[in-house]
Amino acid sequence: MDLRDKISAELKTAMKNKEAARLSTLRLISAAIKDKDIALRGQGKSGGVAEADILAILGKMVKQRQETARTYEEAGRLELAEQELGEIEVIEAFLPTPLDDAEIDTAIQTTITELKAESIRDMGRVIGALKSRYTGQMDFGRVGPMVKERLSA
Repeated sequence: MDLRDKISAELKTAMKNKEAARLSTLRLISAAIKDKDIALRGQGKSGGVAEADILAILGKMVKQRQETARTYEEAGRLELAEQELGEIEVIEAFLPTPLDDAEIDTAIQTTITELKAESIRDMGRVIGALKSRYTGQMDFGRVGPMVKERLSA
């Protein structure tokens, strides 16, 4: 079962079980995927959103909610922060397990070796390869500087 089908099945289950908060979040996920489908059709690309794109959408949604929850906490709006954290839990259920620091280091080193990357000029290729293999499993905001450090050493 691909990710899109899994999300649809979870949406139906949430409807049947009358889980309002979960249902709302699943509808947001579905809408984001459909928006991307429409954008691709507008560009003349058919076939819909790829699995990696769905993972990227979910990752982006998690980051947005983390920032919003932090803002709510700073403003003293704890009930809204809890709502955002609840949405994060629902979204993260569809993401692959994140890699720990040791696994990230290994993935970076392996990718650099496979691509025979030698200088900072190769950073784009390395990041691109990592994104294609590990979307949703690592925070590329943290990975970028790590790759840059390895390639400039």
